[in-house]
Amino acid sequence: MVDDLFDIVETPEGPTDVIVRLHVHPGAGRTAVVGRHGDALKVKVGAPPTEGRANAACVTLVAETLGVAEAQVELTAGGSSRSKRVRVRGIDVEDVRRDLQLALDHGNAGGGPGVRPGAR
Repeated sequence: MVDDLFDIVETPEGPTDVIVRLHVHPGAGRTAVVGRHGDALKVKVGAPPTEGRANAACVTLVAETLGVAEAQVELTAGGSSRSKRVRVRGIDVEDVRRDLQLALDHGNAGGGPGVRPGAR
């Protein structure tokens, strides 16, 4: 089960937001979801941890993994840490559960915008 990887944020506007916990390995050979690290999603990003490039790569990877626009994903904590939190706005919690489980089961090598896990 993946429920321990994220927190649900109920919003008065209606759509639900989630906060996904990440453990990031920057400067890796590839960008991908690679597993779990405690209660966080373990990810590798090819970008180096300079000038916010690894953070931007994390936002892109989360957006691709969850099948949302990058504009819906925002880094909210951990800008200079391996432990990060990203907020995904206006997403169905069941979609989050399914997509995170698919990413953990099959990996997601950062297939590009719009590519959902398991869609290869």
